Amino acid sequence: MDKTGNAPDTHETRMVGQGVPFERIRRITGYLVGRLERFNDAKKKEVADRVVHGFRR
Repeated sequence: MDKTGNAPDTHETRMVGQGVPFERIRRITGYLVGRLERFNDAKKKEVADRVVHGFRR
């Protein structure tokens, strides 16, 4: 215990989800998919033609 009666903080401060691996999932032509390797040319073009929205931190 410290002087205020609280237990000492022994944990590191981390962001939620930090260190947890994840795979991006997209919805293409009505299906949820992870990787694009198995897409035909039309689906790959659909992905390339999409508008990319910015991400702010």
